[in-house]
Amino acid sequence: MTVARTAALPLQRQQALAALLLLALIALNLRPFLTSVGPVLDLLRSDTGLGFRAAAVLTALPFVLMGLLAFAGARLAQRIGERSTVALALLLLAAGCASRAWVSDSAGLIAGAGVAGAGVAAIQALMPGVAKRLFPERVGLAMGVYSAALVGGGALGALASPWLAQFGGWRLALAVWLLPALLALLLWWRQGEQQAAPTAGHAALSLRACGRNRRAWLLALYFGLTNSGYSSLVAWLPSFYREQGMTAQAAANLLAGLALWQALAALLFPLLSRRHGDHRPLLWLALACQAVALAGFAWWPLLAPWCWAVLAGIGLGGFFALCLLLVLEHLPDAARAGTLAAFVQGCGFLLTAAGPWLMGWWRERGGQFAGGWSWQLAIVLAMLLLTARFSPASYPRSMRGL
Repeated sequence: MTVARTAALPLQRQQALAALLLLALIALNLRPFLTSVGPVLDLLRSDTGLGFRAAAVLTALPFVLMGLLAFAGARLAQRIGERSTVALALLLLAAGCASRAWVSDSAGLIAGAGVAGAGVAAIQALMPGVAKRLFPERVGLAMGVYSAALVGGGALGALASPWLAQFGGWRLALAVWLLPALLALLLWWRQGEQQAAPTAGHAALSLRACGRNRRAWLLALYFGLTNSGYSSLVAWLPSFYREQGMTAQAAANLLAGLALWQALAALLFPLLSRRHGDHRPLLWLALACQAVALAGFAWWPLLAPWCWAVLAGIGLGGFFALCLLLVLEHLPDAARAGTLAAFVQGCGFLLTAAGPWLMGWWRERGGQFAGGWSWQLAIVLAMLLLTARFSPASYPRSMRGL
């Protein structure tokens, strides 16, 4: 595979396709280790004695690490290079998945989730900047494909997990995801030397400088709070519908269907939103879809569960891709925009991690899932109002001094 050696040189069509496929393959590995847990959570809890709060940590901890280690991933790439950083991250992801084949207690499961989450954190910190560098004129397409592959991997994990559990139990259902991670590692290492570019440009904008910028914090708040709905649904939607009387496979199919629509929306929304245009109308649409879905889960869960899942998927997928695109378009330079994206994801995922943990805490204290969906709805309504702040005209003014 051959790609452009500098961001200034245009990619040839064949080179661009190869780069896009490699970006998608890596993204495909970033969610199955999370979404495969929910559909087999009842089996896992029965076998290990895991409580609700401890089970929530399996989903919450990776998001915490995605936040904390996003900063470390950007710095590590400056020291050892983009190629080595991504390869190391994929190795950690594979190791975390593999550990689930033999661990027998909650501590081992949580440690494995932490190792995998550390790998995902490093990759996510780099990929938006890489996408903007490789596709400076088609960043919407690149982010759409990246986001669609990321959440599509989540759909695959949710759909395949209960099916695999029928043949090898929950261990096979959770450990098997080391295989695609190893495949991505092999292809990246063989082809990534040409794919990767020097990352010294990241030093042009420091994470500390982002921390002094009000808009950077606002974007992190926007990204993190809205995505807490995604982390909560991934962790608890199958268990919620199991309590409503659904079979394990039917509940898993619901989560997989949500993720499939999420992938479709993540691909289409950036393409529908004009490049360097005003993304707010489609962001409002995505948030409105989330609001209706959360209201449905909270108050009428059995009325139309597939309708709520589809709306949630459209809203979450469209928002995720557009929000990353919104962040990248605040700065014209790929390296500086990548650093801003690492900051936003780093802080944002810490907020995202709170969602499933609070749901688990609430449920263990005797609360109902409906209450959790209701406060997620309140968050989305607040984010609908915050969206008005992100007009394209505000980008240069808000980034002044960076």
